[in-house]
Amino acid sequence: MRSTSPATCSRSWSISEDSLRRYVFHASENCIQELLSASDSDRSVESSNVNDGWKILAIDNGMEISKRRSGSLHTFRSRWLLKSVSAQQFITVANAIDAAKQWDPDLVEARYIKDLEENLSIIRLRFGDKSKPLFRNREFIVYERRETMDDGTLVIAVASLPKEIADGLHPKQNNAIRGLLLQSGWVVEKLEDGSCMVTYIVQLDPAGWLPKCFVNRFNTKLVMIIENLKNQVLACSTNGDA
Repeated sequence: MRSTSPATCSRSWSISEDSLRRYVFHASENCIQELLSASDSDRSVESSNVNDGWKILAIDNGMEISKRRSGSLHTFRSRWLLKSVSAQQFITVANAIDAAKQWDPDLVEARYIKDLEENLSIIRLRFGDKSKPLFRNREFIVYERRETMDDGTLVIAVASLPKEIADGLHPKQNNAIRGLLLQSGWVVEKLEDGSCMVTYIVQLDPAGWLPKCFVNRFNTKLVMIIENLKNQVLACSTNGDA
């Protein structure tokens, strides 16, 4: 019978802000490269299915949803073209943490815990007891790094902090289950006609036991989130032009 030390279960690390900044910077470098690689693969259905491991799940209203196995979990990817919407217009809406609940109704709370640099932050995301099973009573302590590449491509890298660091920054609430986001985020490519190509990557470990079908049906929620966000971006763009 395997025993677990109570001290091990509850341990947390106190870390200086400088050490935290260095850790997040280096961790997010790898995340950015993974996001760019996933967004840079051939956009044809044939290549996506055969060459790089991505399996197309749906193509609906100009939006492609696909997934790729990553160890025991799946990484999900959505891509779509936003015509007449600039990369900066999209990022302004997608990165507005106060407005996140408008395009993800399961989200109960999203707030900044700490700003490490102008483009580097720690955020808490909390989902309530009325959220869908995959997110019910989950919370995520994540870093968010925002970078502009030399070609103008905008990248937002998001991933969970290690459990011990997260517990030191923000102790887990009694009824919450702390999930993990693994190398997730946005890649928004500028196009010459003032439009943009958006790629959203997410790999999720919800933590706690869930039927496998719930985890693998994440693409259904992803379609809903992206559709809501796309409509919000288009509405903001139209209002801005008015």
